[in-house]
Amino acid sequence: MRIAVIADTHGTLPPSVAKQISVADEIWHLGDFCNHATLDAVKKIGPPVEAVFGNNDYGLNLSQRLLLERAGKTFLLIHIPPARPGGADFLLHGHTHVPRDEVINATRVLNPGSTSKANKGAPASWAWLTIDEETSQVDWKIQPVMKG
Repeated sequence: MRIAVIADTHGTLPPSVAKQISVADEIWHLGDFCNHATLDAVKKIGPPVEAVFGNNDYGLNLSQRLLLERAGKTFLLIHIPPARPGGADFLLHGHTHVPRDEVINATRVLNPGSTSKANKGAPASWAWLTIDEETSQVDWKIQPVMKG
């Protein structure tokens, strides 16, 4: 299973990202669409979308957090990361606009970065989350946003 993970689109979904993630089995958006048009654009790409509410998503009817299970692993989707991660095998968050992959308190904490507004020298990015449904192995790979 290949899941495209995006966050912090802030009103802009780069066409190159939309094209690349169209082949995903699912799309997970970690908040800050910033408007209905961007939420609709992500939903129109094709694969099923799981999304959470970001601190700039005024008026969007989204959950603050989602707990998902895939291949026997639990994934907590949230926008702003908690001070102490836990409660799931994986915590995926946005908000910082900086890619992340670290283990804290036995929880693997992942952030795909921002597709539109990179931060702290990190390039604009998103990520592939690949889950082997037979072995439950999870792979995470940051993808740079291509120009054009």
